[in-house]
This record gives sequence, C-alpha cells and structure tokens, in this order.
Amino acid sequence: MPQHAQNTPVCRDCDGFATAAITTGTRHTDGTRATLTVTCPACKGTGHTLPAAGLTHAGR
Repeated sequence: MPQHAQNTPVCRDCDGFATAAITTGTRHTDGTRATLTVTCPACKGTGHTLPAAGLTHAGR
C-alpha cells in the first residue's frame, strides 16, 4: 500500500514561502551585505495554515 503524505494547507498569503531575505544594497565593514529578514504575518513564518474549523450552518 502506498503511504500518503500529510495534507497540510499552504498559506494563501505567502504560498508557502514564509520567510524572505532582502538585500539592502549596503555593506558591513567586513564586506558582507546587510539583509533584512521578513516573515509572513498571516502564518507567522511557518508557511502553513491550520485547517478551517467546520463551517456552521445558520438558519432553519
């Protein structure tokens, strides 16, 4: 029997790329570039979201 991978939904805001390193163009005194690290605020840097809680049906 083939084993199935766990189906975890990917964050719709970052498409699974939760962290990005942005180069500012400036250099430190040792020659390395200064970078900023930015994480996705929706998934808090995990790249995945929790499955939606069950939809509720209101009405009759």
